Amino acid sequence: MTSAADTPSRLRGPAWAGRNYSLLTAAAFITNLGSQGALIAAAFAVLETGGDGGDVGLVAAARTLPLVLFLLIGGAVADRLPRHRVMVAANALNCLSQAAFAALVLAGEPRLWQMMLLTALGGSGQAFFSPAAEGMLLSSVQGEQAGRAFAVFRMAMQGAALGGAALGGAMVAVVGPGWVLAADAAAFALAGSLRAFLDVRDVPARGPGGGMLADLREGWHEFIGRPWLWGIVLQFSVANAVIGAVDAVYGPLVARDHLGGPGPWGLALGFFGAGTVAGAFLMTRWKPRRLLLAGTLCVFPLALPSAALAVPVPIGVLCAVMFLTGVTLEVFGVSWMTALHQEIPEDKLSRVSAYDWFGSVALIPLATALAGPAETAFGRTASLWGCAVVVVLVTAAVLCVPDVRNLTRRTKQVTAHTPPPAAPDEVGDEDPTGVNTRATGRG
Repeated sequence: MTSAADTPSRLRGPAWAGRNYSLLTAAAFITNLGSQGALIAAAFAVLETGGDGGDVGLVAAARTLPLVLFLLIGGAVADRLPRHRVMVAANALNCLSQAAFAALVLAGEPRLWQMMLLTALGGSGQAFFSPAAEGMLLSSVQGEQAGRAFAVFRMAMQGAALGGAALGGAMVAVVGPGWVLAADAAAFALAGSLRAFLDVRDVPARGPGGGMLADLREGWHEFIGRPWLWGIVLQFSVANAVIGAVDAVYGPLVARDHLGGPGPWGLALGFFGAGTVAGAFLMTRWKPRRLLLAGTLCVFPLALPSAALAVPVPIGVLCAVMFLTGVTLEVFGVSWMTALHQEIPEDKLSRVSAYDWFGSVALIPLATALAGPAETAFGRTASLWGCAVVVVLVTAAVLCVPDVRNLTRRTKQVTAHTPPPAAPDEVGDEDPTGVNTRATGRG
């Protein structure tokens, strides 16, 4: 017989799914649902005004350039101010910029400089949001189930990508890009409202620090002292640049010329989203011992979509390729988040995340801006094959870093967030985070 006292415990979720984790997951689902469609809408808004591949690349670069410029400042701010307030303010800026972009598209023919300016404002908001959000998420879970928590979070986020990409592509085809951008603005407003309810009472108080530059230097030393960290960030600095050019420029162009327009391209992105959901589900059950080795090996398939578009393959084959890529990318994504959670001190999470993001996106504006000229100089097919080869080469190179091959999951996880009690004769003598940085290759 079930007593009344037993009922709440049966209705509660798992122990790691606390209030902040649940709010962060719900808000990420909402914003990802809107943003995936908005990426397609922005590209086709440019094309519908008579723009070409170079113009699409300029708008994409306009979003990423301020992201690169302000990321490090955003990380330092997020480790100094309450992270949830930084996130809400950034969501408000994204909401306003997307609403203005939607209004311009719906009102008539927007000019290229206007679209670039509004996407730049959105990129500025993302620069402050991303380090704060990652730091808040990583500090919202504890213990051995952290990997599963991150997998569930990413499964929800990528599930939204699945629906958002497919729905966004269909909506662009039916009602036009303006309404898709308006829906994205509404998604930012709703997600920001949820993030305003995050509970930060249990977040450790941060000291006053030595100023912005001192905070940035401290974050830099935390970042550069770990070969596995900066090695993988360098890898993705190059890989993300070429993949960004494919997604933002070449993909929509191939879709327009060979696949039938935004609908099929949205479907292909939807299959990628389905693959990421499947990959995240896989990672709720699989816990690879060598976190980064397993994750890095699963980066090689990121070269496949570029190769498929270079052929180009029929839409059915492209969808299968995108699904496989999504599965393998999530193995890396969950492994990466678990490694950061396991190794990085809580008070430095946002700054380390900022250096991670900075390195990962630094070359995207250049790559997207040069995608059009590269197509003119070498041809679209050669450019796409070049992107595929670059992904393979940089991924093979990072496997030469011993720490990437050897960093292991701790079975009884002692994270930088929950330092172990020191023995009486050790108090004050060792790193107060409780992390043996030299033993893990992060000294």
